[in-house]
Amino acid sequence: MSFLNNLTGNPDYQRAEPRPADEVAAAEPEIIVSPDTRRGRRLPPGQSRTKKWPVLDAHGTPEIDLAAWRFEVDGLVENPQAWALDEFMQLPAVKVYADFHCVTRWSRLDNVWSGVSARELAKRVGLKAEAKFVVASAYDYGWTTNLPVEYFLAEDSLLAWSHDGRPIPPEHGGPVRLVVPRLYAWKSAKWIKGLTFLAEDRAGFWEEGGYHMRGVPWEGRDGERFRWEEE
Repeated sequence: MSFLNNLTGNPDYQRAEPRPADEVAAAEPEIIVSPDTRRGRRLPPGQSRTKKWPVLDAHGTPEIDLAAWRFEVDGLVENPQAWALDEFMQLPAVKVYADFHCVTRWSRLDNVWSGVSARELAKRVGLKAEAKFVVASAYDYGWTTNLPVEYFLAEDSLLAWSHDGRPIPPEHGGPVRLVVPRLYAWKSAKWIKGLTFLAEDRAGFWEEGGYHMRGVPWEGRDGERFRWEEE
């Protein structure tokens, strides 16, 4: 019984069925509802629901000095900027209701994220018209990932510091992680430290190893998981 007690006592373990998106929107009119949560079937091809929140990463959880934490935005922007953690936490915040799909075939439905809208950051730095891609870099030993700018700028994308009403713990990417619900979860960089906007695409860590350059879970028969599946 100890295993079951530990599992069901975990605040990240989901005991209820996923809420319908319309129910969430009605209860919290200000929340941003990710459009994929309105699908008749919320699991993309090849995915299975988990009630847990699995921990996956490339190198393990890095040690981050919160007093020295900085988040920088550069590249094709009019006003490159950097924020300390306390400054970043003072930026206007949003709440997003979204599902979370890992390329390893699990999906955690019914998540509420809080943080800074990606659109808010783009507005503050003055994104240039020629910026078509963005590379996110992390405190995870130089780890990076890339994504098209239109997915970064989607209404439901954000730099999150809270998940389901609690600060994001270190093993899940805290103090701040990128969340891009319309792409596979590896694009939602943990332990984020910066964004660089580019005119041309540039592969990140997993993309260099053959993961898809875009990573849309709903495309094709099995989602955009690996590049070699398209060859």
